[in-house]
Formats: sequence, structure tokens, C-alpha cells
Amino acid sequence: MADVALSLGSNIGDRADNVAEAVRRLASEPGVTIKAVSPLYRTKPVGPVAQDDFVNGAVRLETTLAPETLMRRCLAIEAGMGRDRANALRWGPRIIDIDMILYDDLVLHTDVLTLPHPRFRERAFVLVPMADIAPERVVEGRTLSEWLEGLDRAGVERV
Repeated sequence: MADVALSLGSNIGDRADNVAEAVRRLASEPGVTIKAVSPLYRTKPVGPVAQDDFVNGAVRLETTLAPETLMRRCLAIEAGMGRDRANALRWGPRIIDIDMILYDDLVLHTDVLTLPHPRFRERAFVLVPMADIAPERVVEGRTLSEWLEGLDRAGVERV
């Protein structure tokens, strides 16, 4: 079983319910067992597009699925909830966003997936909820709590 960390976020509609629905759908996937779900946080959007705040959280799960298979399932959940990645504005609003941050200690660079997620180290909206559920998880020689030290947490407020 692989130990996986996902980051989830929404800034359209009932944001907290959208994240909860994505977690429910993940839990119903064959080969996936949810181990922990973080508290939710209201966060400021990143990027050049003016939009509403996000609600973000993290999920730790175990899976028998290969990384790219799991990522395809996450993308299918997004699509099933109404997200149209192909026609969406980059960095724009989204009903749900599911990013794979970690898959065991795997380092991977493909057209579909990069692991660990290339920007997790600089994003408090990812690290704060992940540190809630896996503070001692080591990535690149540092725990998630250590990666969070010194990172600006402004705009990340627990819901």
C-alpha cells in the first residue's frame, strides 16, 4: 500500500461541501483507503485572476493504485463534480481541485504527474492542512512541519 497525500480546494459554490464531496468520492474508489482528513482552511487565491477565497484541506490515504492511475481517478472525480480543466482559465476559479502532493517517497516526472508536487514547499494552503494530518512525514530530508517553518501563513485561516 502506498502512502499518499492529496491537497483539495474549492472556491465556487458551497466550498466546504465540495471538498467533503470529493473526499466521499475518493473514499468510494476501489483500492483507496482514507487514513486522515485535515481541518478546512479559508485561503487567499494564488495567481493573477481575481476570484473568491478558497476552502482547502488535505487527505492522507493508502492505495494499491499506481500513481498515474490514482491521478486519473482524481481528475475523473473533478470532472464528475463539474470541473472542465480543458476549457478553464488557468489559475481561475474551480469547483474542486485535487492535487497529488506525495506518493510514498516517489520522485516522478511525467506528462501527467510530477512528484513530489513541484510547488508544495512554498504554499501554506497546502502545507498547513498536510502538517495537521502528517506533521512528521519526511519529504526530502525535512518533516512537513519543518517545511512549514518560516513560511508565510497570512491568509490561511481555519474554518
